[in-house]
Amino acid sequence: MELRLQKLIAGTGLASRRKAEMLISAGRVSVNGKVVTELGTKVDPARDHVKVDGKHLTAAQPFVYLLLNKPKHVMSTLDDPGGRPTVKDFLRGVSVRVFPVGRLDFDSEGLMLLTNNGELAQALLHPRYHVPKTYLIKVKGVLTDEEIRELERGVKLEDGMTGPAQVKKISKAQANSWLEITIREGRKHQVKRMLESVGHPVIRLTRVKMGPLSLGRLGSGEFRFLTDREANALRELVEERVEMVERGEQPSSRPKRPVRREGWARPKKAKVA
Repeated sequence: MELRLQKLIAGTGLASRRKAEMLISAGRVSVNGKVVTELGTKVDPARDHVKVDGKHLTAAQPFVYLLLNKPKHVMSTLDDPGGRPTVKDFLRGVSVRVFPVGRLDFDSEGLMLLTNNGELAQALLHPRYHVPKTYLIKVKGVLTDEEIRELERGVKLEDGMTGPAQVKKISKAQANSWLEITIREGRKHQVKRMLESVGHPVIRLTRVKMGPLSLGRLGSGEFRFLTDREANALRELVEERVEMVERGEQPSSRPKRPVRREGWARPKKAKVA
C-alpha cells in the first residue's frame, strides 16, 4: 500500500509530519537512491527503500501518548512507597510502559500527559520553551481587578518573580470564586503559591490544558490515546520552540493579553461544581 512520504517518515517516530516535510524539502530524503524534494510523493514501504540523511528508514518503537484525567488524592507517579493510589492504577489495558510528563499535586486533578517519548517529555517540561498550562481554580474570596493585574504582571515568591500569567474570571459566589489561569513555568506548587501571595488560598485546582491538548469532557480517572492530529500538534509545538532556541531566539513567556470581559462568565465546557 502506498503512503505519502512525509506520513511514512512520521509513522516511524523519527519526526512529526511537519518536520518530515522540512526534511524532504531540504533534500535530506532519498527513495531508491534518488533524492526526493516533492511533497506528497507516494512510496510503498514494502517495495521502496527510503533513507533520511543517508540512513535507512526503519520502524522505531511507536511512540505512545495518553491523556489522563487524574483524580484528586492520587499520586502523579507510577508507584508510591506509602501505598497511596497512583496514575498507574488507572492505566489498565495499556501494555506499553509510559511515564508522566510533569506532576500534579496529590490534592489536584485534571490533565496529565503520559508517554514513552522521553525527548519530547523533557522538552515539554524545560522552562526555556515556555509551554503554556491552563488551570481552572476555585479560590477563597473574590479577587479584585488589581489582584488580577498583579498576577498578570508576575508576583514575587520566595524563589523569585513569576512570569506573566493570563487570568480570566469565570464565576463567583459569596465566599469564593472561580478563575482560569495560564502560566508558562513549572515551579513546585506555583499556582497555589501565586494565589496565596495575593491573599486567596486555593480550594480546588484542575489542569484543563497543556500546550495544544485539552481535557475536554474526559471523566475523572479516565484516559484516552491522543489522536494523530493531537500528537502531531504536540511534536510540532516542541520542534518549533526547540528550533527557536537553537537560532538564539526566545519563545515568548508572555501570554497574549486576554480581552477583558465585564463581570464573570461561566465557560461552556468547563465544569465548576
